[in-house]
Amino acid sequence: MAILITGASAGFGEAMCRTFAAAGYAVIGAARRVEKLNQLAAELGGNFYALQMDVADTQSVRSALDSLPEPFREIDCLINNAGLALGLDAAHEADFADWETMIQTNIVGLAFLTRQVLPQMVARKSGYIMNLGSIAGTYPYPGGNVYGATKAFVRQFSLNLRADLAGTGVRVSNIEPGLCGDTEFSQVRFKGDGERAAKVYEHTQFILPQDIADTALWLYQRPAHMNVNTVEIMPVSQSFGALPVAKNPPPTEKVQDFDKQSTSLFAKIKAWFK
Repeated sequence: MAILITGASAGFGEAMCRTFAAAGYAVIGAARRVEKLNQLAAELGGNFYALQMDVADTQSVRSALDSLPEPFREIDCLINNAGLALGLDAAHEADFADWETMIQTNIVGLAFLTRQVLPQMVARKSGYIMNLGSIAGTYPYPGGNVYGATKAFVRQFSLNLRADLAGTGVRVSNIEPGLCGDTEFSQVRFKGDGERAAKVYEHTQFILPQDIADTALWLYQRPAHMNVNTVEIMPVSQSFGALPVAKNPPPTEKVQDFDKQSTSLFAKIKAWFK
């Protein structure tokens, strides 16, 4: 049986491929960039299978799964890691095409692939769906609009899967990372603006892809009777901020004086006409 990891060409996915393969598991690394996967295959050997797949394209998902060779066709664990954020603009200024891409990848792609893999797990009465959510699905922030909403979907979808899969032996977990560096996340979000991406992590001790990979392996290796529903992980340097309040400043002193003068003049005019 194999571990299928999406988004395997970089970041969390690449680290998880190495970590699970080093632990002796058969790993399928799925991503669009097959050249990156082939480099991993050369490094990891026969325990690793490179699978070209675009999770945002349902036909690509079907074709990729159909192409799996026999030793890798039985999937014991699906790690839905592929996903992205695009832009940090306010909702009224955002590019709607970016919203569509995030919804198609983070929601439709994740849900479709899960639906393809689940029947074999339920039939065996064992298996694991591990989703990569985000703290953005719980804590809103300016510019997180649709990205945060997609991760809120992942969180609720994971919990609803648990409800549907009660009694099947299939486990479901949602890993929710906070600020994590040494990935392509911000490079993708800011569309290749490396300077802006670097500012996100400047002077900060962030969590690393290996931290997430170690967490995923730990979850997978828990006893079959144990399910961890949600794991929220932040660096120590990151915490919760106060809720912002928009305030309207009082009128300036000049405006207040003008109001007083206007009121006084109006009173005099009323007196004249009595």
